[in-house]
Amino acid sequence: MDLPKKKLGFGLMRLPKKDDEIILDETIDMVDAFMDAGFTYFDTAFVYQGSEPVMKKAITERYPRDRFTAASKMAAWKITPTFSAYDMLNTSLERTGLDYFDYYLLHSLQDTHMEECNRNGCWDAVKKLKEEGKIRHIGFSFHGRPELLRQILEEHSEMEFVQLQVNYLDMDSPFVEAKTNLEIAREFGKPVIVMEPVKGGLLSSVSKDLLPEGTSAADLALRFAGNLEGVMAVLSGMSSLKQVQENIATFSPLRPLSEEDLKAIDAVRKHYSSGKMIQCTACRYCTAGCPKHIDIPLVFRAVNDLRTIGEHGRPRNYYKDLVDAGRIGKASDCIKCRKCESVCPQHLPITDLLKECSAILDDGKEV
Repeated sequence: MDLPKKKLGFGLMRLPKKDDEIILDETIDMVDAFMDAGFTYFDTAFVYQGSEPVMKKAITERYPRDRFTAASKMAAWKITPTFSAYDMLNTSLERTGLDYFDYYLLHSLQDTHMEECNRNGCWDAVKKLKEEGKIRHIGFSFHGRPELLRQILEEHSEMEFVQLQVNYLDMDSPFVEAKTNLEIAREFGKPVIVMEPVKGGLLSSVSKDLLPEGTSAADLALRFAGNLEGVMAVLSGMSSLKQVQENIATFSPLRPLSEEDLKAIDAVRKHYSSGKMIQCTACRYCTAGCPKHIDIPLVFRAVNDLRTIGEHGRPRNYYKDLVDAGRIGKASDCIKCRKCESVCPQHLPITDLLKECSAILDDGKEV
């Protein structure tokens, strides 16, 4: 299959926003810097709010089709009796202004979404759409256990690539099992696209005291992912022009990891494994169905900030201001419906964690 010429991919999930709307001018500046440096891979999805239309305005309408490669994803859980898998792909093509996708993925496969893919005929749909020329290469993004990954690759040899959550913190995680999933993909000869290389930003805020001199936290995490065997692209969900420029520098060219880098990675792993960091990547899949409108990633980020930097007022005040303004529900408002847990790619015990966070943010308990 065709592989991107350069490994850095631009994930269009975390674009800059104001009042919950993507800022087009800033996005265009980011896209132009990325393209000017010779990078071509852009990743979006049907469920990334506003992302596909922005791809049309910032990329499709401004660059020749042969200058970039585009990936999007089919969300099986959004398919209904009146909105088929074919309707979803055609909607994504219309939103992006494209005639075809270079790469098209079944989105976020795990036990629940696997059942929805089977029930809604997604496997046959993407094969047919590839035959029709609307897809060049088909694959899937994956957030499940190794047993399920093996089952999928055994039953669906037509899948050409796999998108996996891989970063140095998750390699031996009992929840993510990145190392084992990566090994299975290699066993089946499937190229891997890496998502969450900095774990939703967690690995970009590592203390400088743990890093080699002259190396940034994001640079270390991206080089770890980019140097792994079998990786065809590393996605970075960039939110500013500065991040784009820094990531371009990391991949121009991509340097191998030194002994000093490897020691730093071990030190960071020990630091996080010995603490109480909540392993949330802020994908926000949990927020849409919350009946109490709790901004779960924000709650977790506030507590992680307190635990990383130490006791200070900013996370507490930011959370309190949003609650008082009625923009989000309190952590203590959780009614334990567990809708959030059923869609969490990290398989976090969100209900229990919200109770823990509520004691800190709502009741004023110190971390």
